[in-house]
Amino acid sequence: MKNLLNDWRIVMLLCLTLGLAPFFPEPHLFGKLMWIAGGAKGMQPMDYFDLVLHGFPFILLLRLLIRSLLKLKKT
Repeated sequence: MKNLLNDWRIVMLLCLTLGLAPFFPEPHLFGKLMWIAGGAKGMQPMDYFDLVLHGFPFILLLRLLIRSLLKLKKT
């Protein structure tokens, strides 16, 4: 499991599929973020769960990017 979370290809695949699903009319993640930016009026627990579900691959990607930058900085 640890190797899967550290594999760039798997994380990028997750970002492009789960992170941006559904693709039309707009990805859930963008819609939820705009909803929160607008005050999050009417958001229910399911909407927050949906935000976490679709945002998690991007959190993994950010984590990998930071780890790579810190590894480059050490050498």
